[in-house]
Amino acid sequence: MTSPIHEPILSASTIYRGFTTYRYSEHTVTKPFIRSSQSAVSIEASEKVAIIAKREPETKPPVVTAERELVGRILVSPNFTRSERLSTLLTYVCNMTFNGRSDEINEQHIGHAVFGRSADYDSSVDGIVRTQASRLRQRLDLYFQHEGASEQVLLAIPRGSYVPVFELREPPAALAQLPPVTPANTPPVTAFRQPAPSIQWLPWTLSALLLAITLLLGLREHRLAQAANPAPVQHPLWSHLLGKGQPTLIVPADSGLVLYHNVSGRYVSLNDYLQGTYRDQKSPTMGFRPDATLAEWMINLADRRYTSVVDLNIIDSLERLVRSYQSELQVRYARDVRPNDLKSGNTILLGASEANPWVELYERNLNFVFHNDYKANVFSVINRSPLPGEPSQWDSAWNDPQRRVYCLVAYVPNLAGNGNALIIEGTSMSGTEGAWDFVSDDAFLMPFLKRIQHPDGSVPHFELLLANQNMNASAVQSRIVAWRLID
Repeated sequence: MTSPIHEPILSASTIYRGFTTYRYSEHTVTKPFIRSSQSAVSIEASEKVAIIAKREPETKPPVVTAERELVGRILVSPNFTRSERLSTLLTYVCNMTFNGRSDEINEQHIGHAVFGRSADYDSSVDGIVRTQASRLRQRLDLYFQHEGASEQVLLAIPRGSYVPVFELREPPAALAQLPPVTPANTPPVTAFRQPAPSIQWLPWTLSALLLAITLLLGLREHRLAQAANPAPVQHPLWSHLLGKGQPTLIVPADSGLVLYHNVSGRYVSLNDYLQGTYRDQKSPTMGFRPDATLAEWMINLADRRYTSVVDLNIIDSLERLVRSYQSELQVRYARDVRPNDLKSGNTILLGASEANPWVELYERNLNFVFHNDYKANVFSVINRSPLPGEPSQWDSAWNDPQRRVYCLVAYVPNLAGNGNALIIEGTSMSGTEGAWDFVSDDAFLMPFLKRIQHPDGSVPHFELLLANQNMNASAVQSRIVAWRLID
């Protein structure tokens, strides 16, 4: 039995030309299945490629299959040429599948091979693979809705797996055949010669053909109009946050403030944050100097304008989401926001109050509130009004062997009551990421919304507490811990 082969990650141009095959050792490569969505019959085409020890390109041209060509067209489409990371991820999983190694595709291997993580990294803390896979699924959906609308083969990565699946697109329903039109029976006129049968039916045949062409052209124009101006998507939550033609304000976390908190051990309130007194400089010379005092270092950190990669990924996902709702986003750094900005329209706040002090304005009406004990290194979720069987708080400690983190999704009215606000926060960056993964995935979100919706189908304002827990040393599972309805 030969040792596993580390396949090269091929570029988009290489895939488009049909994947260059490399030789390492004796191995068999099997072409993946194409499954039809309308038939239980699977079409299997196997092609075996002999691989020898010397690493040299094949001398004969590689076999170009429909699936490989499809992957090539996807990778050179606009949505993928702008994202090298997603293109690399798609290339890797497809390359592994084409080479008959789909059983080796999992989160741990992808994190190591594609994103440069160590082979034994903790995927329960670092969720980069889950985040990028979710983005990849969204980009694939966009491709098949627009540039790839005429593709005969579809490519999908089912949720809960990272193995690509190729399926034949369901053919459009054929136009019903028009019934034959029979002319009214009239008595023959003996003064004229009866026309031949082919000549007699010619006008009706031409009329039917013209009608069919007219219908097909009308259908084509209708589809083109729909593609150019798609109707806004209706969603029980996002439709109320991403209104058509209405900008939604996004406020990412101030990671410099988090660093200041951890170094100083002092919490900065929203009032201090607005006044900026915690950033007062005692010396005009600032910077990373060897002789800088601890106080100068704290001021230096607080003065920086940082945000996290998690927040940037969330904003990137929202940018794609707003296109479906024909809405707009306004991204503003937390330090640049003013109270009046939160009194009109919709708002999305990222991060807990220690990273985004604007969350304080909404915490007065929330049951679940975050508190960080800097001395004990314990980040807690305070349960202000515990229900029977609920604890008064949930703790996330830095030395917890299970590395539990907690996430909060709060859907609340805005400060003026004329719009909505969505708060996405966690006891750590991975907690914030877990909250976003839940609220952005309808497979998780919709069952909860259906559970709390009003009889008319509308969704009330709510706050939802989630927990992410390390399962079997690698997999992360989000579970609902508690929730409250606000109205």
